Amino acid sequence: MKNSIKNNDFSISMILLKMRTIIALILLVIVFTVLLNTTRGINFLHPVNLMTIAKHVAITGIMAIGMTFVILTGGIDLSVGSIVGLSGMIAGGLINEGIVLNMFGGTLYLHVPLIILVCLLLGTAIGGVNGLLITRLNVAPFIGTLGMMYIARGFANIRSGGATFPNLQGKPELGNTGFPILGAGRFLGMPFSVWLMILLMIIAIYIAKKTPFGRHIYAIGGNQRAAELSGIQVKKVTTLVYMFSGFASALVGLIIASQLVAAHPATGESYEMNAIAAAVLGGTSLSGGIGSIGGTVIGAFVIGVLSDGLVMLGVSEFWQNVIKGLVILAAVILDQTQQRINARSSETRDKKQRKIVKSA
Repeated sequence: MKNSIKNNDFSISMILLKMRTIIALILLVIVFTVLLNTTRGINFLHPVNLMTIAKHVAITGIMAIGMTFVILTGGIDLSVGSIVGLSGMIAGGLINEGIVLNMFGGTLYLHVPLIILVCLLLGTAIGGVNGLLITRLNVAPFIGTLGMMYIARGFANIRSGGATFPNLQGKPELGNTGFPILGAGRFLGMPFSVWLMILLMIIAIYIAKKTPFGRHIYAIGGNQRAAELSGIQVKKVTTLVYMFSGFASALVGLIIASQLVAAHPATGESYEMNAIAAAVLGGTSLSGGIGSIGGTVIGAFVIGVLSDGLVMLGVSEFWQNVIKGLVILAAVILDQTQQRINARSSETRDKKQRKIVKSA
């Protein structure tokens, strides 16, 4: 009888822990709906407000999808926020200043699709450098990406001397108009940024669940040595994961610059924390090997709802940082709790199996 009660406790605890992100999201929506309606007369669930939240969630969500793959391998990427800033600055510079060709005595202005491609390739390349530092030079992921964070941010400031690239409208005579559409455009009533997050999420889920590459990512995070012995190209997979993270970060930089119709070198500061928080809130273990893309996107919604709700309530930015920090700590503690429960349940199963073998 006691054993059955304990087993029930384990199962209930595991269900609650696995559902923690959805439960947190529902609770936040209820709390902000009640508080904003009673204190400020604001309908938190108004379609316009929900669409605004979705736009903010897309920023965190896209970055967090890339971050999830990195964390699943047992790594971390602290350079994503700086890649966001650098990507926006490169796009801004190409639109406003073009490429000066001194040898020809002129300036080359690229079309917007080509500018977007250049920035995405740049972000992917920076991610590739991170991967090479980690896999070829054996630099710890934390240190390698921390160094890249400063390097990318430094180049973002160097690009304009710390100034902003304003009015990224482009000029018809130069053939570089249309950049703001990326941030302001809509399809079926939803912003392009949200559609991009959905598309990236679908692709990432397919990769994680349906391809050998996805299985290799989980295997590396579960046990890197065992993955190597089983024939998985650990260095190649890890490098590609960081390249994907860089690509996602560059995409976010383009979206933000497009939405603001301006690029500033400080854009993206501390965004890496939101990306990591969304992944961990969504159930991705910081030790690697455990997590899902769907959970990460839900975690991004938790971060987005929390941030926008606090702003609408008029909570000080300083207190917002405190609350976000507490949420991140709570997420990590719950992650560790889940791992302990998993370990205990596996031990219990092993004991039962041993007893069955002995009795046989």
